[in-house]
This record gives sequence, C-alpha cells and structure tokens, in this order.
Amino acid sequence: MLVPCLLLNTGKFLFLMIAVDLDLGNYERFLDITLTRENNITAGKIYQSVLEKERRGDYLGKTVQVVPHISDAIKNHIESVATIPMDGQEGPADVCVIELGGTVGDIESMPFIEALRQLSFSVGPDNFCLIHVSLIPVLGVVGEQKTKPTQLSVRELRALGLTPHLLACRSAQPILDNTKEKLSQFCHVPACNILNIHDVPNIWHIPLLLTNQNAHHSILKQLNLVRIATAPDLRDWTNMAATYDNLTNSVKIAMVGKYVGLADSYLSVVKALLHACVACSLKPSIDWIAATDLEDESSKLKPEAHAAAWETLRKAACVLVPGGFGDRGVKGMILAAKYARENKVPYLGICLGMQISVIEFAGSVLGWEKANSTEFDDGTLYPVVIFMPEGSKTHMGSTMRLGSRRTVFQTADCITKRMYHNSEYVDERHRHRYEVNPEFIETFEEAGLKFVGKDETGKRMEILELPSHPFYVGVQFHPEFKSRPRRPSPVFLGFILAATGQLDLYLEKQMNGS
Repeated sequence: MLVPCLLLNTGKFLFLMIAVDLDLGNYERFLDITLTRENNITAGKIYQSVLEKERRGDYLGKTVQVVPHISDAIKNHIESVATIPMDGQEGPADVCVIELGGTVGDIESMPFIEALRQLSFSVGPDNFCLIHVSLIPVLGVVGEQKTKPTQLSVRELRALGLTPHLLACRSAQPILDNTKEKLSQFCHVPACNILNIHDVPNIWHIPLLLTNQNAHHSILKQLNLVRIATAPDLRDWTNMAATYDNLTNSVKIAMVGKYVGLADSYLSVVKALLHACVACSLKPSIDWIAATDLEDESSKLKPEAHAAAWETLRKAACVLVPGGFGDRGVKGMILAAKYARENKVPYLGICLGMQISVIEFAGSVLGWEKANSTEFDDGTLYPVVIFMPEGSKTHMGSTMRLGSRRTVFQTADCITKRMYHNSEYVDERHRHRYEVNPEFIETFEEAGLKFVGKDETGKRMEILELPSHPFYVGVQFHPEFKSRPRRPSPVFLGFILAATGQLDLYLEKQMNGS
C-alpha cells in the first residue's frame, strides 16, 4: 500500500486506477476518499471508446491500430481525469497515482505499458515515478530468497521502455541485506529505493512499514516534491493498527452466500464487518456457509455438509446474506432468513439479501407459498420482487441501477435512521436490477414488515425493518462501499452491536448526546 503512505505526506491528490480489480476498494478505504467510474480504466472501456470514434468517422477512415489509437485513448483518459478536482478539492490534484494491474509480459497489459511509456516521455523524468511490485519467493527446501523472478520482470519492463525508480518487494519474511544488494545490482535500482512489503499482523501496518523504510521520501524525491511535502502524521493510524493487534474477544458472524468458495467475492463486506467489529473492540469471526448446503436437497445429496452448515448457522451470533445474482442457493438463503427471523437472531440482508427477506416473509408470514422474485420465477403468482421497469432484459451492460442514490427515511422510529444519527436521508451506492414490488407494500406493512426507507419518488423500497425483532434489517443499497476503518458503516455497526447485545445502550447514549 504505497498510496496511503504518499497521501499522508502531501495533502491534495487524485487517484486514477488503471486495470484495477479489488484494489480500487482498498484505496478508497485506506484514503477515505470517494472515487468515481472515471477512476477506473479497463481494456473493454478503452476499446469501446475507440470503436465508437471509428464508427463516427473521427479517424477519417484510417485503420484502427493498438498504436497509436488504443495507447492514445489510454493517455488521453489519464490526462483528462488528472485535471478534474477530486473528492471536494479545488483545482487539479498534485499527484495522479496510476495502478497498472497484471504481470509484465501479459498480452492484456501491453497497450497500457506502451501508453505509460509514452506518458513518461511526454511529462518528463521529474514528473514520473515508476514503482514495480514483485514477489521474492523462498524455496522451501533451501530457504534462500530468490531474486531471479524480479530480475527477469525488471529486464522485461526495461525492454518495453520503462525503468522502475523503486522496487516494492513482496515476501513472507523481511528480505535480507544481501538480497537487497543483489536486487540493486542487477535491477539498476538504488538500495535505498528497494522497499520490502513483508507479511504483517494486519493490513493497517503496511503504511507504517513503508514509512519506516522512508518510502515516502524516495517517491517525493523522484517527483521533486520534497520541499512542499509535510511530515507524515501516522499517530492515529498507528493506534488503529495496534488496537486491532490487541483485540482478544470475537463475534461469530454467519455469512450465507453463493460465492463463499471465493471469499474475495465479498471482500468489501468483510472489510465493513472488520471496521464495525473493531469499533466494538472485537475481532470478526466469519463462518462461511454455502447457501446450497442449507437446502433440503442437500440433506440427501451431502448430509454431512448439510448438518455442518446448520450447526454453524445455529452457533452464530448474527446472520448476514450479501448480494448476488441468479437462483443458485436462493432456497438456502430463504431458510437462513427464516431462521434469523423466528429465533430473534440479528439479521442483515444486503441487496439480494433484502429481497430474500421479503420473499421469506411473504411465504412464511403471509402464507404466499409461491411468492418469489421474477428473477428466479417469471411465472410466480406473487411477484414480490420484480425487474426494474426502466431496465433492459436484452442487454446486460449498463442496465443496472448503479451509483450513489438518495434514500429518504419514512419514520423517525426505526433503528436504521437512529444509526445514521437521525438524518432525514442517506446517500448510498447501488448495484441492482430487481426491486421490491410496490404493489405489495401495503400488505407487507399491515403484517408487520416496515419499509422505513424509500427513494425520493417513494416508489422504490430501500430499507426494511421488522420492529418486533431486535435487529432485522434489509437494505437495497450496498453500505459496505462507504465503510472506512475509522468510520464504520452505520448499518454494519448496528448489526454488530445487536449481535453483542450493545445496540440498545449505544442508541440510548446517542439519544442522550454522550
């Protein structure tokens, strides 16, 4: 995490991410900034823009080529976004940080490398700092730290016209002095510019680790910014990292989803749980439950997995059903929501998780056994969740309700509003194609399921609560996207407080202003 270290030393920044995946959320969380879609470049986005220009005749009939058309499109995007004021700042940023994902030599990244080569030449050596991240593996039998992979990747990078100014070396253990000397000699990088990012107790130690190696000074020196940079103030960050290291108690959280085989699918949710737990002086203990293992069919096909899933669910202090697409595992999610509702276990449903709670309530409480979402059953008698009317079922791209949308609270007497400090509305990010059918809202509310948050039109359901339950909340938006290490999402914080029996006391203190 070089970027947080750099941010804490200069002040005003723009962050432009190229070919980034999960790292985009990490940058937002670490830096406590809000990025937009313009801060992310993908190959598909670039190719689409070039083809649209070609169709319009912008290239005057010339043959479209990777160089110069694709590389120029990448450069132009970087340069245009770099001039836009970022996250409430005035004027352009001091530094534009570009992350190029992938591995040196990959076909996918070649146009981006060429674009950066051209950019480095056009902006000049004092305005360009290249940090190359590489792994320093250790052979299990010999135990020697091997530098050859890094040597080869640097050689390949230099052959492509880019020479790294710093090396960021990933390793399990701190790299030895002789390893650093060898890297310096064969990679043509000063030893003081070789940074070691070895494994640490938690990710919040990374900026501290880099600062201790004077990473910020090396970067600022290369960019000729030493004179205007301020000294890093990492006291609060140090306390946060130390606090987590010293936590001993934990809370068991059942995460019921369909992508639990790849935990990174829910990385933002996991981080939001971590932020909320640390705020409650707890460590998160997440028990991953494959939704399909909870289903009745699983008891016949995989009885051991079925029994283990239910045992894990019953031992959890709270239940969370995150977002997702498709009908796989939906029955298991419905059973998890039912278990949480009937047994007064704190429940949080996000996006699909909210829709699941609506389907479960319709079937179990209202007696609509055939109630379902039209995503899973087009012919359901009770379509309690429907496709958004303005959406397109023939085009998958650009058909979701995306980005920040406003949710207006409908009542002051609800947990969610109080967790948001009694705000009249909240702005949270969305990512969905289906929504609760407004035709059934009156029936749901008469039966006790309250929709306490709606969009500005009053037609879209954004937040639901079950007042008879200690904490049964569903949100159509994704609160995890705005959660930060020092500012946990109010929804997640309330969820963890309820799981540990602290919610009432927290709300009481908040009411009294203490």
